[in-house]
Amino acid sequence: MCARNITLEWVNKAEEDAAVAERESRVRKRPSPGAVCYHAQQCIEKYLKAVLQEMERPISKTHDLYVLLDLCGVDRLGAAVDRDGLVSLTRYATHFRYPGEPATKDDAKLAILLMRRYRTALRTHLGLRDGNP
Repeated sequence: MCARNITLEWVNKAEEDAAVAERESRVRKRPSPGAVCYHAQQCIEKYLKAVLQEMERPISKTHDLYVLLDLCGVDRLGAAVDRDGLVSLTRYATHFRYPGEPATKDDAKLAILLMRRYRTALRTHLGLRDGNP
């Protein structure tokens, strides 16, 4: 399988997470803000791994978006993918998945906002139009 096909597999997986996060963010009866946060983080993690795949670089088995951004090269991705929002998104990979601190409605709203921003920037970087891969 060529590198571009694997890149598109990463993109498809990222889009699945984006769809789950978006869909769950609209639920009014028994909402799950933790799931929104988790899937938003997973979307961006997989897009960063798609960028690494496209660059034919090793893909680290990490949920840390900082690490993945560094591996991609911040300069390469430009200012559209900055570190500011990655603090929250990285935390969402594990923080709300276990007992101790539940995610709030505000956490979920922030996760969706950040996911949309970074998703657009990473899709543009990969040469993908809005919509499906």
